[in-house]
Amino acid sequence: MSKARLEAFSDGVFAILITILVLELKVPHGADWAAVRPLVPVFLTYVLSFIYLGIYWNNHHHMLHAAERITGKVLWPNLHLLFWLSLVPFTTGWMGENHFAPLPTAVYGFVLLMAGVAFTILERVLISQQAPGSKLAEALGGDDTKERLSMAAYAAAIPLAFVNQWISDALYVGVALIWLVPDPRIESKISR
Repeated sequence: MSKARLEAFSDGVFAILITILVLELKVPHGADWAAVRPLVPVFLTYVLSFIYLGIYWNNHHHMLHAAERITGKVLWPNLHLLFWLSLVPFTTGWMGENHFAPLPTAVYGFVLLMAGVAFTILERVLISQQAPGSKLAEALGGDDTKERLSMAAYAAAIPLAFVNQWISDALYVGVALIWLVPDPRIESKISR
């Protein structure tokens, strides 16, 4: 499979997920702030999830751009990532509609954790399929502190949702903030 075909397929899935995400936003039944107030949690979860999908799309794009070749071994890990990301609109809606209740907040974190695991698997498989000394292997072969920190934050946030869901939400926001800037390791290799 060509790299362009995998990128096009993945980009299409990301576009659909963002479309589904926005369709979960309902129009308020009223023209005053009182009508909007119950929708605030739904909107906040939408913003967070939109940012997460944007982060995954951006990093996925950069990672595939740095890859020199795509083999059949990459297809299933890519689908594995897309599977977990496809659950983001559902968990977003559930968490928002229930005003960050503990169980939906924990499930949201579980989906984020599994998406992070899936991205890491895809990254490792992609690296293994490149020639020795490839740009991708060179870029991602070193420090993975942000990945490990993200996984630890998700793993902590899941049980913490049952203690205080605001702590979990703060962890989710914190992880999103550290990933807003695309991975500089890849950026530096691409620009050379």
